[in-house]
Amino acid sequence: MKKRITKKQLEIMKILWSSDKPLIASEILKRNDSLNINTVQACLRALVNKQFIKVADIVYSGTVLTRSYTPLVSREDFLETACQDIIGKAKVSSLIASLIDTETNLSELEELEKLIEQKKEELKSGEK
Repeated sequence: MKKRITKKQLEIMKILWSSDKPLIASEILKRNDSLNINTVQACLRALVNKQFIKVADIVYSGTVLTRSYTPLVSREDFLETACQDIIGKAKVSSLIASLIDTETNLSELEELEKLIEQKKEELKSGEK
C-alpha cells in the first residue's frame, strides 16, 4: 500500500471508516458538505483504482441504481503505512515519545501503556 492519496480522498476515507455500513456517494456528500458530488465521485473512482475501497453492492437510491462503497484498508493499516513513509528508517521510539509529549488524554496514555505491555508479553512468550 505505497500509493498516495489526496486530502479529499482522505476525507472520504475517514467518512467510510466511521460508517458501520457501505455508503453511496450521496450519503458521503451528506456527511461532509464541503465536498461536491463530482469531487466525491472522482475520489471514489480513484480510491477504487488504488484499491483503498471496493464496490460493496449495487443498491437503489430512490429509483436509480448506484454503487455503495466500503474500505479495503483499515484506518490502522493506513496510519501505520503513512507513519513509516514519514519517518522511514528513523527510530520509532522518537515518534512515540513525541506522541506521548503531546497527549493530554489520560485514557489514551493508558491505552498506549496497555499496548506496550501486550507487546512485551508477546515478545517474551516468543523467546521461550
